[in-house]
Amino acid sequence: MDALFVSDRVTIPASDLTWQASRASGAGGQNVNKVSSKVELRFDVPGSTALTGAQKARLRAKREARFDSDGWVIVISQKTRDQSQNLRDAREKLKALIEAALIVPIIRRATKPTKGSKRRRLEGKAQHSEKKQARRFKDD
Repeated sequence: MDALFVSDRVTIPASDLTWQASRASGAGGQNVNKVSSKVELRFDVPGSTALTGAQKARLRAKREARFDSDGWVIVISQKTRDQSQNLRDAREKLKALIEAALIVPIIRRATKPTKGSKRRRLEGKAQHSEKKQARRFKDD
């Protein structure tokens, strides 16, 4: 298996990836009983040097359910009846997971509303109030 190119800075070496084929469930007729087309791709997150500690933590936080007890990420694909296409699909899924973990979240800094935004909010409330007042039933 080849290394997994994720971005210009991150490439997962082939030694960190293992995969196993097994029989898929679902449609496929007699083929499903004979051919091992389902692919289970595993990525050794704790043992990998391709990702930093922060990137590993973000990956774990985003996709906790995909991790096994040893800390490996497990990606399963059984979309097609072809093992090589399922392996390609599993690699793309893993690449998408890692790409999401590479994005550093922007920390929101609390700011005060501007004078203009306060004024516009109060003007909007006043207009809404006038509209409601105009709809009231007047008893003369």
